Amino acid sequence: MLDSLLNGFLTVTEPMNLLLLFSAVFIGFLGGALPGISGVILVVILLPVTYGMDSTSAFMLLTAIYGATVFSGLITSILYRAPGTPEAVMTALDGYPMTQRGEAGKALGIGIFSSVLGGTVGTIVLIIFTPLLASVALQFSSPEFFGLAVLGLTVVASLGGRLILGLIGVMLGLFIATIGIDPLTGTERFTFNSLNLSAGVELIPVIVGLFAVSEVLKKAKENDTEKEITKVKIKIFDSSIFRKIRFTLARSSILGVAIGILPGIGASTAAMVSYSETVRWSKHPKKFGKGVPEGIAAPEAANNAAAMGALVPLFALGIPGSGTTAIILGAFVMHGLQPGPTFMTNNSELIYAVFVGLFIVNILILLFSKPFIRMFSKLLNIPYASLGPIIIICCIVGTFSVRNSMFDVWLMLGFGVLGYFLEKIDFPLVAIILGLVLGPIAESELRRSLALSQGDFSIFFIRPISASLISVAILLVCAVIISPIIKKRKAQKL
Repeated sequence: MLDSLLNGFLTVTEPMNLLLLFSAVFIGFLGGALPGISGVILVVILLPVTYGMDSTSAFMLLTAIYGATVFSGLITSILYRAPGTPEAVMTALDGYPMTQRGEAGKALGIGIFSSVLGGTVGTIVLIIFTPLLASVALQFSSPEFFGLAVLGLTVVASLGGRLILGLIGVMLGLFIATIGIDPLTGTERFTFNSLNLSAGVELIPVIVGLFAVSEVLKKAKENDTEKEITKVKIKIFDSSIFRKIRFTLARSSILGVAIGILPGIGASTAAMVSYSETVRWSKHPKKFGKGVPEGIAAPEAANNAAAMGALVPLFALGIPGSGTTAIILGAFVMHGLQPGPTFMTNNSELIYAVFVGLFIVNILILLFSKPFIRMFSKLLNIPYASLGPIIIICCIVGTFSVRNSMFDVWLMLGFGVLGYFLEKIDFPLVAIILGLVLGPIAESELRRSLALSQGDFSIFFIRPISASLISVAILLVCAVIISPIIKKRKAQKL
């Protein structure tokens, strides 16, 4: 392993490869910071560029862009509550309130440190435990994936004890996820004979609409005489804050890698589950969503660690761990390579060059994130009357670029209006996103499990892992229902 790492280091430090890494980080910063542009879009756009490259340089470029994009989504998420990538949705919940309090630099510093730590931990774990992690992933089949999806849905639905609104949001997200072609039977569902709806509802228009467009609409009604933040002083490491969030960072990084390694789950789910677990472990859960450091550290450590974990099933099994790694899998095939059980043996130089490249990407993020954010945060000097339309234009361009569809743009604007009115009743918008993200996983794995068991639901309870996950989900919902009753009785006794 040490020899392979040394060879990978020598490969990465070649001048052309170093230039590629610097370029990849800059491109990833820009793409991730712009709402609506994600790692998937950037990798797709740059696939033609890799045609003339050798395989090692090509995949160093693509994976470096992937890692940088997952990080940089936090910038606009914290500054404008407009998540640059789906992975940064949860970061906005506590990052943006800190910006509103004038603590944007503090929030960004926590985000940078957590992202770099999570990405570094994820890379270390990948290098040391890739064979072990791959074997663990092999033990998960349809019942286990369904159990994990159910746990994720119930955890976020019950955040803050607002179970009814949370469940309504999840159900709405689940409904949106069912629109389009049934993946198992090929029949149309809720399409109303529309070709646009038959392709399904993309995640990007929903996220951008609910979070970014709704925020612009809300700010448009506010009095713009309020002083905007003109200078963002970022302190990446603060010992007092680190002592407060160190256990959150450790738990979220490990949880992120564990979730990221599971095929098809992805960094967005890792961020959501990690945030939920942090709320569950907290002694003050009601403070979340109002601007607490743990609310930034948890999703950022988890999503960056999960991005590294998503490469494990790709390299070891030939199974993409996320949407972006699915594109990278296509790039492997395009270059005449086939990831699988023998891939690490036959292409060790490529794999370890990628791992070393990801280490260096984390260092570059640490070095260049502050100057980039200083440049980017100067947008805060622009009056919101001018900045709002700029954000909307970026949202439109980013959304349109997903499928080159004006229908997606109109969908984004529609969800923006919906999000604006839902926020007036303090509706948990993130529950809708969760239902949309986990809905396809839950549905497909439920149906596959029942097909395996010939309609017998006991398959979810005779398998230890799935039974444990579903049991925890049921206990959580019961706890949310029973807890107010117990508190009310205690108050009556007093």
